[in-house]
Amino acid sequence: MTGQPKHSGTPKTASPAKNAAQASPHTISARPASQSSNHSAAASTLPALASGLYVVATPIGNLRDITLRALDVLSAADLILAEDTRQTGKLLDAYDIKTPLTPYHDHNAAKRIPALLKKIASGGVLALVSDAGTPLVSDPGFRLARAVSEAGYNVVPLPGASALLAALVTGGLPSDVFTFAGFLPAKTAARRSALEGFLHASGTLIFFESPVRLAASLEDMQKVLGDRPAAIARELTKRYEETRRGTLSDLHAGVIANPPRGEIVVLVGGQTAERKWSAAEVDEALAARVPDVGVKSASSEIAQLAAWKKRDVYQRALKLPAAKDER
Repeated sequence: MTGQPKHSGTPKTASPAKNAAQASPHTISARPASQSSNHSAAASTLPALASGLYVVATPIGNLRDITLRALDVLSAADLILAEDTRQTGKLLDAYDIKTPLTPYHDHNAAKRIPALLKKIASGGVLALVSDAGTPLVSDPGFRLARAVSEAGYNVVPLPGASALLAALVTGGLPSDVFTFAGFLPAKTAARRSALEGFLHASGTLIFFESPVRLAASLEDMQKVLGDRPAAIARELTKRYEETRRGTLSDLHAGVIANPPRGEIVVLVGGQTAERKWSAAEVDEALAARVPDVGVKSASSEIAQLAAWKKRDVYQRALKLPAAKDER
């Protein structure tokens, strides 16, 4: 497609209430008109977009976090594929972008992919967006991107806002190595089983979580992983942005007393043997693990985490009521 970008680079003026809902206390409210006109002039020299799928990161709350390149592609594309057309429509309306918008999500992916591949084959330019942040990160775009790539067509990333990276920056935990695990399972047994897979991960762990499951998830994290340093980041880039830091037990108590709202990212410190666990911490961890995996396996896992000798942990495990079934 050879169309030129149609946006101005500045969101349209909204009502005070709408501006307040989108604004962050850390950002200015408007761009000078000279910057907008300069970008429009520069945009007119951009080359035509090659056919393919453009994976476009969009703001996670503050509309001004959109990139100039993202606006160019959204304006010039033939079609925008959106997880929720109502949500994406707000962004397009703010920047006066008129590109056709169509739903693409888990429920219609299998049916839509063949037609979308044909559109690219005929020279079409498709832009894929999620409700917020970078597509393919805990959202349904993976299957389409893989299908486009396997068919031999272009998949072009447009980096931008990312809730997990924003949370990592503000969380106060090591950022050199980290693991992103998306959403944990909703049910307790499945959630604890998933957390067991991260027992020995040395880097910071990052999860998405809903407010209604946050307290239960923090409790399970403490039982499975131990009382590690952690952080909760919520409503990032929005008006009520907040980051809480402390141990998992501290955060759990805080959530019970003052439940947070909005979109939440949980960060948990990686496994370390620098601090030896107390006997009470070892006993608590054993009580949580022995019923699930047995005395031997639980003792081995916890000894490594707690910087204890396996023999000593095993002896403590044998005293638990749950260990009687194995005798």
